[in-house]
Amino acid sequence: MGIIAITKDDIDIGRLIGDAKKPETGGFVVFVGTVRDDGIEAIDFESFDEVALEDLKNIAGEAEEKYSLTSVDIVHRNGLLKIGENILVIVAGAAHREEAFDGCRYIIDEIKRYVPIWKKDISKGGKEHWHA
Repeated sequence: MGIIAITKDDIDIGRLIGDAKKPETGGFVVFVGTVRDDGIEAIDFESFDEVALEDLKNIAGEAEEKYSLTSVDIVHRNGLLKIGENILVIVAGAAHREEAFDGCRYIIDEIKRYVPIWKKDISKGGKEHWHA
């Protein structure tokens, strides 16, 4: 397991990939979630950090075991993010691409399913809407 973090700072994706390289890794699948323009101006993320970090570590461990991943990094941001900014980066390394793709999909699906991270959409008109 590599870096598992929640941060207000932007994420250095190149550094995550470089640090995850191991001789037994044949490839990485990198998921980068960004704020998209679908009628909003920004998204404000909040999390229950102690629980969320433990959940992220558990998900990473499960994915490593279930998909034979050689490395997993998960970094999620908190705070007010504008369109185009990085929200979440997952780097899943494996000996073969199939395991890396499957492991990365498992990680994002599990994060969305139960990790206590909430977001508030802020529309261009100023309306706000909280959701998971």
